[in-house]
Amino acid sequence: MVQELLLDPTGMDERDADSTLSPRPASLRGLTIGLLDNTKPNATNLLREIGEELQRSYGAGETRLYTKDYFGTPAADDLIAQIAEEVDVVVTAVGDCGSCSAATVADGILLERAGVPTVSITSDSFFASGRAMAKVQGFPGFDFFAVKHPVASLSADEIRERALAAIPEVVRILGVEE
Repeated sequence: MVQELLLDPTGMDERDADSTLSPRPASLRGLTIGLLDNTKPNATNLLREIGEELQRSYGAGETRLYTKDYFGTPAADDLIAQIAEEVDVVVTAVGDCGSCSAATVADGILLERAGVPTVSITSDSFFASGRAMAKVQGFPGFDFFAVKHPVASLSADEIRERALAAIPEVVRILGVEE
């Protein structure tokens, strides 16, 4: 029999009362940036563009791309632990449907609770799904960013535009002083 991990929609989890953000870096200079791809079309491209811009404009160090198993559920505990061990901050994307937006926000919360400052990116059409997940996870004030919908069908130039538009919010959520 195959057993699948289910997300408890009631939010009853031993971690559900922890809404403390990880300590924020003053600067991204030299920091390793984790990019958590949820497997949705253009997520990798959006994340790579964001990572490159953080390197170019903020002196970030290397980027490391991670890919979760399935977009509609939170990342596995072992992947969260690996990311937390290997990087300084994380950007995760892209929530462009209901379940993947919720899971992208859950990933951000799990990484914050693992001690890694994280920015979750959804699309604006599914902001409400992300907000609902934050509440279910016991972190109703979790700050995340919504890029303009759609993302999946965009060209490389359009993805670059979305990434550049996201940078000020990514930096703000990470708490970086410009």
